[in-house]
Amino acid sequence: MRNGTARHSPPPAILLMGPTASGKTAIAIELARRFPVEIVSVDSAQVFRDMDIGTAKPDAATLAEFPHRLINLIDPPEAYSAAKFRSDALAAMAAITAQGKVPLLVGGSMLYFKALVDGLVDLPPADPPTRAAIDRQAAVVGWPALHAELAAVDPVTADRLQRGDAQRIQRALEVFRLTGQPLSTLLAAGQPVPPDHLFLSIGLLPSQRGVLHQRIAERFDAMLAAGLEAEVEKLRRKYVLHAELPSMRCVGYRQVWEVQQGIVPRRELRERGICATRQLAKRQITWIGNTLRPQTFDCLSPTLLSEILDSVGRVLG
Repeated sequence: MRNGTARHSPPPAILLMGPTASGKTAIAIELARRFPVEIVSVDSAQVFRDMDIGTAKPDAATLAEFPHRLINLIDPPEAYSAAKFRSDALAAMAAITAQGKVPLLVGGSMLYFKALVDGLVDLPPADPPTRAAIDRQAAVVGWPALHAELAAVDPVTADRLQRGDAQRIQRALEVFRLTGQPLSTLLAAGQPVPPDHLFLSIGLLPSQRGVLHQRIAERFDAMLAAGLEAEVEKLRRKYVLHAELPSMRCVGYRQVWEVQQGIVPRRELRERGICATRQLAKRQITWIGNTLRPQTFDCLSPTLLSEILDSVGRVLG
């Protein structure tokens, strides 16, 4: 007791992050078998309904035995954001904690993890007319040119974005045009409030990139065999979609979309899909090493599961 008030002990929460094909879901399921945890998805693609194969959602039997929160939230024409994720995740975590369980947040959307742990600055909401104007400009000059425009007004943000990262370039330019201030300046000035949880952060990283690349290739081949192309065709029949929607920018879906639109020949689909997934994994690994900095484990180690079980057991008992 101090001044008549009991000292508050934050409830625990586990963060399990890693690049695509690192085995996150399998580890999460094993943790759920052994500890009183409930899984919360941290995946910007799995929020979309009817996008199952290309997002590697757990199958129906797995979800029935081990429910995942924050999947199948919106339709593919809709948009989701890091801010919305943070709000939804905190609500889910509060509900899980109230049930006497521990939130286990699992996924590869590193911006979502950062938003959850570090909080978010109060930025202006999306402005459809501004975004439409940026899209029209991009259709004429291309996203690399807009990246150069961003570099002139916000070099800090531009430096961390790839020249073809349409979604983030658009958002950074949108913020600048709406506020007259660089996104990096607004982020630096903000004072977000961290969540009231004690985090155990676990990162899965490969000791051999070549082995992870082989896993990625096998995984994309499995998606194609499972009917990824037919899934995209079904989505296009059911919803009004276009190439710049966040759902259709997802790795795998973008490459299939380009084939079905006749932009690239089908013979290039596999190579393009695997290459894009490798690039995604590289970005995820960089996020883990440079920004999130969790306790890391070799996702290729034969003793990976026992190592993580020991780490979690020391926290949860």
